[in-house]
Formats: sequence, C-alpha cells, structure tokens
Amino acid sequence: MNQSRPKVKKSRALGIALTPKAVKYFEKRPYPPGEHGRGRKQNSDYKVRLLEKQRLRAQYDISERQMVRAYERARKVSGKTGEALIIELERRLDALVLRSGLARTIYQARQMVVHGHIAVNDRKVDKPSYRVRPEDVVSVRERSRAKHPFLVAREGGWSGEGDAPRYLQVNLEALAFRLDRDPNRSEVPVLCDEQLVVEFYAR
Repeated sequence: MNQSRPKVKKSRALGIALTPKAVKYFEKRPYPPGEHGRGRKQNSDYKVRLLEKQRLRAQYDISERQMVRAYERARKVSGKTGEALIIELERRLDALVLRSGLARTIYQARQMVVHGHIAVNDRKVDKPSYRVRPEDVVSVRERSRAKHPFLVAREGGWSGEGDAPRYLQVNLEALAFRLDRDPNRSEVPVLCDEQLVVEFYAR
C-alpha cells in the first residue's frame, strides 16, 4: 500500500482511523473512498486476509518486508503465532514512543526516533524498528527536550484520555518510560484479527 496515500483516505480504505485527525472524517464516512465505496464488499477469503494484513501494517506504518521479518520471528515463538506477531511489532521503539504519550501518531513517533531525539538506556537510537527489551529505559535526549512536541508531551498533550498500557511505566514529566515486561495481546491497542494475518502468510 502506498505509504504517501493521504491518511484519511487510507483510514477509510482500511476501515480504521490511523490518526486522531482521521477519526472525525472516518465517523462521517465509514466506508471505502471512491464512487463505489459504499457498495463494495470484501467477499473472497484472500481479500479478507489481505485487508487484515494491510490494516496491521498501517497501524505500525511498516513495510511489507518488515512485516514478513516480524512474522518469521513470531513463527519461532512457542504459543500462538498471531499473538507473538503483535507483541513483536509492539516492541518496536517507534510503537512504544507512541504508546507512552511522547508522540501523537506513529508517524510523529518515527520522526522523533529517526531525527535522533530518543535514547534507550542513555544511548541514542535512531532506528524506529529497534526492539525494546523489558527493563529498557527510553527517554528524550537532553538536547531535544525544549523542542515543541516534547513540551506538549510533558503536559500530557499527546496522551489524550487514555492511560499508557500496563506494560509501560511512564513519567511524562521526565520525558521517559520503561518497558516493564512483554505486552499481553489483550493490552495492545491495535485493531486486528491477527489469526487472519497468520493465515495470509501461511497460505
């Protein structure tokens, strides 16, 4: 799926709001974009599984190659592959920067990491795909703390109504958080029937 596709259009095509801004548009028009959007049906098994895979990819804003790599790692874990896949993706640094309330969207979280504003255990990490481990402490680097997005984050401006997931210990005032443990699937706030994603790749 084209990464540059406007977020609202992409949200409607996938049936999920990918940004806070897309929520109001999506509530008004919860059907795919285009002239025939209202009447379209996702009827074949392949299409249903493909859509679910695209929805999951979009929520983490990752490439197909990154998704396949995460699936291959998840397959090697004992237990349910689908749950392992979600946990694998959720441990990405950009995903946790978003969940902690340091960023408003996954796109902003990725930028923060790529631009060198984020440290893990006091060392700069600029790879959004970096896999955070339990007990790792993630923080905004000293030289970046006065930047506007982090001033907003410190006041809770990006975290909205919801609390951070229970697997994170967050201190927004200090612009830092710790991954206490691996997430449980039920705690991860992504909309996905991960079994369909597993079936897509296992076909």
